[in-house]
Amino acid sequence: MRILVAVKRVPMTGGRIVLTEDEQAIETRHLGFTISPHEECGVEEAVRLIEANGGESVVLTLGPGEAEEQLRDAMAIGIDRAVHLVTDGEEWDPQATAGAILEVIREDEAANGRFDLLLFGNESADTGGYQVGIRIAHALGRPIATGLKAVTVDDGTVRCEQEVAGGRDVYVLPLPAVVTVKEGLNLPRYPSVPGRLRAQRKPLESRSPVRPEPRLERLRLVVPEGEGKQAEILGEGAAAAPRVVEVLQQIGVV
Repeated sequence: MRILVAVKRVPMTGGRIVLTEDEQAIETRHLGFTISPHEECGVEEAVRLIEANGGESVVLTLGPGEAEEQLRDAMAIGIDRAVHLVTDGEEWDPQATAGAILEVIREDEAANGRFDLLLFGNESADTGGYQVGIRIAHALGRPIATGLKAVTVDDGTVRCEQEVAGGRDVYVLPLPAVVTVKEGLNLPRYPSVPGRLRAQRKPLESRSPVRPEPRLERLRLVVPEGEGKQAEILGEGAAAAPRVVEVLQQIGVV
């Protein structure tokens, strides 16, 4: 089988996220970079599926020259080859991003045969657009399932599991198909030193796509407010007992 997985170079954030003054991007001056967590699981899943079924895996990104580091990391854990759509680092809107990726998919399929599975992260860790995978599935006329926590390929179909309240929804799609996956799909492996050395010898194709005129407008980014923590003093000593019982009843413990 053939699998393409798309990734994005995003800021590595372990603390408070700060936006630029115009609220159009994350301030990255003091941050490192990595692959979006959802897409790390997508890369791992592509490697596992090829290990189990044979075939070829391709990783693709649209981003600045420095994003080659993320492509090499993906190849270090087992992806066969990479395609880098090199930009000047400015953020592309989801429509333009999908258009550039579509061009690569169509050219590659014309030369090498169709991709059985196109893997995307459910959304990127920075702008969180949720759109690219869906736009590509629509343009190609292929079935799509989103927000997946389990993916199983068997006999020309892909079984997709999506977490919902109280359980999981299961969808079975015919191949070729498009899926978007979430963190927790699997436990991604880390690139080893021998893997990194092998990745340096794997093919990486670079292209410089022309950015189309934007047809979507981003108004601004917003950092969601964190959940505040509150503490209530229930009393002291034996005098606090009635209030403790009342709170336990409210939360359904007693």
